[in-house]
Amino acid sequence: MENIKASLKAHGYSMSDVVKCTVMLAEMSEFGTFNEVYKSFFTKPYPAGSALGANGLAFGARVEVECIAAVGN
Repeated sequence: MENIKASLKAHGYSMSDVVKCTVMLAEMSEFGTFNEVYKSFFTKPYPAGSALGANGLAFGARVEVECIAAVGN
């Protein structure tokens, strides 16, 4: 999540510009723990989200997160 925050900042965005996140977890049983961390990076209303259980994440990762940010004109 810190990497996502830094990437957004480098492009002039912030976590409040995130509208959707997709989360891939090596173990769905870890969703509750992940969700607590996730919520600490956002404020209500939280971005739309989806979570999937996934085997074989890159580099043996336990979690992968993909976010989409959008800003109006």
